[in-house]
Amino acid sequence: MDAAVSSGVRDRALLGRLLEGLRFNSDVPLRLALWNGLEHDLGPNPQVTVRLPGPGALRYFLPPGLDNLAEGYVNGHFDVLGQAQDIVDAAAQLARTALPMSGKFGRLFSPVPHNRAKDARAIEHHYDVSNAFYQLWLDPAMVYSCAYFPNRRESLAQAQCAKLDHVLRKIMLKPGERLLDIGCGWGALVMRAAQKFGATAVGVTLSKNQYELACERVAQAGLAAQVEIRLQDYRDLDGVPFDKITSIGMFEHVGLNHLPSYFAKVNSLLKDGGLVLNHGITSTDPGSGNAPLGAARFIDKYVFPHGELPHISLALKDMQTAGLEALDVECLRRHYARTLGLWAQNYEANSDTLRSLVDETTYRIWRIYLAGCAHAFSQNWVSLYQVLACKSGTDEALDPTPWSRAYMYS
Repeated sequence: MDAAVSSGVRDRALLGRLLEGLRFNSDVPLRLALWNGLEHDLGPNPQVTVRLPGPGALRYFLPPGLDNLAEGYVNGHFDVLGQAQDIVDAAAQLARTALPMSGKFGRLFSPVPHNRAKDARAIEHHYDVSNAFYQLWLDPAMVYSCAYFPNRRESLAQAQCAKLDHVLRKIMLKPGERLLDIGCGWGALVMRAAQKFGATAVGVTLSKNQYELACERVAQAGLAAQVEIRLQDYRDLDGVPFDKITSIGMFEHVGLNHLPSYFAKVNSLLKDGGLVLNHGITSTDPGSGNAPLGAARFIDKYVFPHGELPHISLALKDMQTAGLEALDVECLRRHYARTLGLWAQNYEANSDTLRSLVDETTYRIWRIYLAGCAHAFSQNWVSLYQVLACKSGTDEALDPTPWSRAYMYS
């Protein structure tokens, strides 16, 4: 048997193994465009086409977990044609039909060790791509966290503004009060606190890019007398306690084993009679804390190194242990699915410009990440909660909160 024939036999065997492994599902809207010019549809009306340059690319489909598929795509081992959301939906269907799973979410893992240097590197990896990169798909205020859609019809910019106001109303921020925002991003919340609510605010971040642009924006808005941005670890904060504290999309980076010390530090920074709001992503599975179908491994490797998602029950337990009493708990899972969907649409619409700013691997990572996270929230693989809290056992004379939640929505 000559080499060409032998190669053809091997290629057909690999393809046969792939299709057998998929346990052929006629509902997957995907077309495989093979290296020899042949095409194989896994279902009718395929919305996504995978172009395989050679049989070596098949290894990313054996098995087709979301981590394997994403790894092959972002590293350029095969190309995919179609809209990002359609690509993720098709990949999830493939993974669901073929990937063996243990329990609800598959692989379990041990808590990730954290320290200050590792946390700083992880933040730099994720947030210091470039400010211009984020500006192309975020809203004009550059709010990189779940938006709030009270009527479901708001634009992204309107919904992010509504989120900032929703948070600041929940903590009952008043003129002259001192606000601390842990993980302040590009400064949107602290600027809103000063402009609309008359507060003075301190925002801390570990991202140099965020720090520099936030300082510029504060100065341009004429808010330097009310708003201070610091390139600082929240664990190094001390001094006079704050009236109100917010932490928006930050505690995912803390680490499961460090949640008690995180909330204890927040408690130490909060005035008696003050309020704190923690807004963060949580796991919906109290056992593994993992996203299913291999998605967690891709996110941990490429997007959020060392990130860990607690179940809401663990977050509430550790808050209480640290001396904080939960007053209000609100789930915004559907809001984050919509937010991520809009980000993914913006990313697709600006793909040419984004490709000019970053290398192809980075472009592909973020493309799949945004659409994949939208899918994860819509499928209830992960969730997001805002938890409003005060110091446990706050004297009634100091308790700032009404006995009704009506004030949050007035």
